[in-house]
Parts: sequence; structure tokens; C-alpha cells
Amino acid sequence: MDEAGRGPLAGPVVAAACILGAHVPAGLNDSKKLSHTRRAKLDESLRRSSRFAIAVVEAAEIDRVNIFQATMLAMTRCVADLCQQLSTHPQIVLIDGNQTPQGRCADWQWPARAIVGGDGIEPAISAASILAKEYRDRLMIEAAKNHPHYGWERNKGYGTPQHMEALRMHGPTDLHRRSFAPVAQASLI
Repeated sequence: MDEAGRGPLAGPVVAAACILGAHVPAGLNDSKKLSHTRRAKLDESLRRSSRFAIAVVEAAEIDRVNIFQATMLAMTRCVADLCQQLSTHPQIVLIDGNQTPQGRCADWQWPARAIVGGDGIEPAISAASILAKEYRDRLMIEAAKNHPHYGWERNKGYGTPQHMEALRMHGPTDLHRRSFAPVAQASLI
């Protein structure tokens, strides 16, 4: 399992859980270390060859519970979804990072192990990293059509100079995380 979108000023946080199939695509790695083209090809291959679930926690919920809790919630939701799809429970959930939802999210009920740098070490975590990033990127590219000033088709909601300038000029949208300092400050201008 891995997530995408903890740091952006806009858009959701997305988690993906993945069980690799018999055919494991070559070249799996941390999604941030792959070119967009390579990541898109791997995403397509993973969607065909593996079992996975994706969960989204929107900006308003991030603002209500904070980004850490929203990430734990997204992870919990996607593992629950995958378990429901498969009608079984995992022996262990491997998670990129240094913390798991265990003891941090009331609905989490599976054994879990955090692996720092796991998205570059463990193929199933790499796969989840790719699935989460590609899904979130598609959401932000679609959102950019309704909010063209912010450059989300390029920056995916991160605080680039163009995005910051658009925040100053146009203010935040309903997709902005109002609890994040740059967005909160733009709301005061």
C-alpha cells in the first residue's frame, strides 16, 4: 500500500492497495522516480494484471481531520475495499513509510508493517505507489478543466509559483485545502 498527494495545496489524498498477479511488470519503482510515460505504461499493465483498490479523501475531509488522519483513513478504506473484493483478509499489509493506520484509525483491523522507502524496495508497494499517483494525477488534470488558472494539469495541486500566484489573484477553490497555511493565508488577502 502507498499514498499520493499528502503535500499539495489542492486536491485529494489518494491511497492504493495492490496485490500483484502472476505477471509482475518489469521496472516497478517508486512512482516519483519514474517518468510520466513509464509510470502510465506500468499503471495500465498493473490494472490488467493485479488486484487493487483505490480510496480518495477529498480536501474538505482533509481540512476536517488533518492530512495525517486523512491519509490513514484513505489507507483503511482501500484495504477494506480490496478485502471485500477478494472476500478475504491479508496476512500482512506492507505500507510505505514509517507509520501504519494500526492504532491510528478506528476501522483498521489488519496486521501491518511500515517500510521506510518501501516504494523503491517492495514491488507491491511500488505498484501501489504507481496506481495511487496515476489516479490522483488524472483527477487533478480533470479538475484543471474547471479551474484553469491554477495549472493543476502541470503541478497537480502542488504549491508552484504559478499556483501561488493564482491563489493570490483568484483565491482558493472548493478543491483547495483551506487548513494548509498558503491557502489559509490566501483566503485572508
